[in-house]
Amino acid sequence: MTDQQRDDWVSRLADEAIAYAKAKGTKVVCASGISPSGPIHLGNLREVMTPHLVADEIRRRGIEVEHIISWDDFDRFRKVPNVPGVDNSWEQHIGKPLTDVPPPQGSTATSWAEHFRDQLERSLDELGITYRGISQTGHYLSGAYTEQILFAMSQRGEIDKVLDQYRTLGPKKAKKPAKLSEDEAAAAAEAEEGSGAASEDDGRGESGYYPYKPYCSECGKDFTTVTAYDDATTEMTYTCRCGFTETVDLREFRHGKLVWKVDWPMRWAYEKVTFEPSGVDHQSPGSSYVVGKELAPMFGWERPLGPMYAFVGIKGMAKMSSSRGGVPTPADALQIMEPQLLRWLYARRKPAQSFSVAFDAEVERMYDEWDSLTKKVTSGKGQPGDVAAYTRAASTAIGTLPTTPRPVAYRTLASILDLTTGDEEQTLRIVSALDADDPVTSLDQLRPRLNCIEHWVDTQMSDEERTVVRTSPDTGRLASLTDEERDAIAILLNGKQSQLPKLEDVWSLDGLTHQVYGVPKVQRGLAADQIVKGDKELGAAQRQFFKLVYNLLVDKDTGPRLPTLLLAVGAERVRALLGG
Repeated sequence: MTDQQRDDWVSRLADEAIAYAKAKGTKVVCASGISPSGPIHLGNLREVMTPHLVADEIRRRGIEVEHIISWDDFDRFRKVPNVPGVDNSWEQHIGKPLTDVPPPQGSTATSWAEHFRDQLERSLDELGITYRGISQTGHYLSGAYTEQILFAMSQRGEIDKVLDQYRTLGPKKAKKPAKLSEDEAAAAAEAEEGSGAASEDDGRGESGYYPYKPYCSECGKDFTTVTAYDDATTEMTYTCRCGFTETVDLREFRHGKLVWKVDWPMRWAYEKVTFEPSGVDHQSPGSSYVVGKELAPMFGWERPLGPMYAFVGIKGMAKMSSSRGGVPTPADALQIMEPQLLRWLYARRKPAQSFSVAFDAEVERMYDEWDSLTKKVTSGKGQPGDVAAYTRAASTAIGTLPTTPRPVAYRTLASILDLTTGDEEQTLRIVSALDADDPVTSLDQLRPRLNCIEHWVDTQMSDEERTVVRTSPDTGRLASLTDEERDAIAILLNGKQSQLPKLEDVWSLDGLTHQVYGVPKVQRGLAADQIVKGDKELGAAQRQFFKLVYNLLVDKDTGPRLPTLLLAVGAERVRALLGG
């Protein structure tokens, strides 16, 4: 691999991660932490995508690496989110572990945590992400962390001293990028909340400092206060807001966890994590990542390499969020984006750069950029950076992601599906005419892209963007045509001598494109295929001609690309509506 090929953020972080692990005499372990406290959105996905891309680059080099996802399902249930199948009755579960909270109504999951974890896991599978999942509920309840808990309790005085250095600072609110739109800011605000664990108290109470938080054996909630602990016997006494008091042997008691700022560095040591990025909210003064640098050595480890990643904004989320509450999830994105495109959006930006995922008409531009990159790389014209970005999006070290055999332009298919309203026979009729030399013979050749666009048209296309073809000619407008307008329509439909043929004789996307752009040229005595630059008069004439045709076909000044619209309407109906 050349220096130029390595000159991208994934390769650089992979180099650093390999060197760091080698210096410690251990394999590379990349980690992510996700709290299934509600819908796991596209901001949370960066927590997974960043280490995945680095781990996958290392794996491609033939070096041993593991990517773990720690499911923080033993976090407390903090609040009732606005999601389908959930009402205010869930408030009775606030304070319980997420695995003890019932799932939303209608879910087949056994718990709240399982419901939202399963949603993300299905998306990760579609994205080609391989990992080892770790349930924190499972680890705590099994006693896997018992020795670490006892050690932390024995060192509570030293831990308290470290935390006390930062308490007066307090974790500052992370600053959001200045250029966020209202939609993007809403997504960033959701992302800032992060893990439920991230907002827990640090263990300081009226009775002293204890880095362990028990869940009450009576009510199952964490409204508890540790009042005493005996290092010699490991007996701990706690009281709960519900009135229950209990003394337990912490060596045997399982229903509790270390507070977050101690739990995280403990897990770094337990899993021997060498690389774990975190959001800006974790890296401000007094935050868990900063404090962890001083606490990790107590557990025999060091804070891993941890690049900061910025917020992921959402464009055009308003329509979606109004119906489902909250910001879009990876599953929502994968309904309108092929996995390669979604991977590419995360791979092409450095972790510290914020970016937005579009759900509005901007998604067409994202697809155009992706298709352009694909053509550049597959034709052998891509630069090393282009090849790296494409390769990371389209494949993993394990294999290539499923692709659409015939990737027709997103905007073209969106226009067609808008006009056919999902009629497969009509859709096939139109797309088969896009390329006369190599026609599409089955809609399966257009999937999964076609499925993504169908969903976008059904759920995201605004009423203003939709196109409705006239059912009958606009006789009043046809009667008022000027001589020049009538001549333009005649040339479009019937051609003119050797310059342009009849409309039916050029019935393909390329042919119709040449036809519609050729009409204003021929009217001015130019050759239909003549390249003309900087002619403002000709440009104005083209715009007026297009506006005329749109008026007569769809009663608007603009619409889908005119050649696509003509294909969709059909030659016979075009003639009828244009008075020809």
